[in-house]
Amino acid sequence: MGPDPSWVTEFVLVGLSQILKVQLTLFFLFLLFYIIILPSNFFILLTIWGSDPCLSSPMYFFLANLPFLDICYCSVTPPKMLADFFSLYKTISYRGCMAQLFFLHFLGGAEAFLLMAMAYDRYVAICKPLRYAILMNREICCTLVGAAWAGGFVHGIILFGLSIQLPFCGPNILDNFFCDVHQLVKLACADTYAVEMIMFLNNGVVIMMCFILLIISYAALLLRLRTHSPRWESKVASTCVSHIIVVFVMCGPAIYIYALPFRAAPLKKVVAVFHTVVFPLTNPMIYTLRNKEIKSSMRKLINRYISWRVKS
Repeated sequence: MGPDPSWVTEFVLVGLSQILKVQLTLFFLFLLFYIIILPSNFFILLTIWGSDPCLSSPMYFFLANLPFLDICYCSVTPPKMLADFFSLYKTISYRGCMAQLFFLHFLGGAEAFLLMAMAYDRYVAICKPLRYAILMNREICCTLVGAAWAGGFVHGIILFGLSIQLPFCGPNILDNFFCDVHQLVKLACADTYAVEMIMFLNNGVVIMMCFILLIISYAALLLRLRTHSPRWESKVASTCVSHIIVVFVMCGPAIYIYALPFRAAPLKKVVAVFHTVVFPLTNPMIYTLRNKEIKSSMRKLINRYISWRVKS
């Protein structure tokens, strides 16, 4: 289903700023960030997917999916945002807007469910260590990752299905740098109360439930660690802390944006920048900087590359 030809066929994006100097400054800052961080995420993927046996456990299988998801997530809105810094008239087509909305929530939802799968992995490792190899074999890990992607798809398709049925026949200005579903619904030429409530349940309630369940589970795991040896406790606690940091980084801005049902919130645009552009690419870095095995494998990979270059 597409828009009626007599209705809105494109939306105008206000962007982050209307001042040219500010736009150029933001462009070079974001570009520099991407030049540094994006290759780092690919390097993390290459390291985990390498042949190092130290990184063959289920935890690293989940961790390899995280940077891949984040790279995909940061390919939805930032390229358009960067291009718009040089455009006087920033627009996005109706179809482009719907596609952006779907993929943003599809990938964001998949990441939230992936974090829950990672929490389950830590639960089994800490509470059932003797059965860990059985309960977290490759088939189960693939099933959990597939379920995370499927959950994200359902989450995104619900929002897409609700949005694509809305009629847009009047104002078409979105005060943001991407197709924000909250503002999009407000532009519809129809009573959107029911749609807003369904979207709130699909967005705000789901992310709040994920956040609460994740925090409770990790708090329980940290308490359970007291019964283990100090050396093992320190190693696993460090991993759990990294997971908790990513949970706050990922869920905090999402709660601020989506848990307030279609109400204007101060600094919402700034929070959206960090949520859709900055934080996703830094999540894998948080894990890496606190993980000795990954850092060791990275050094081995770099040394192998240097040796290969020297020989060639």
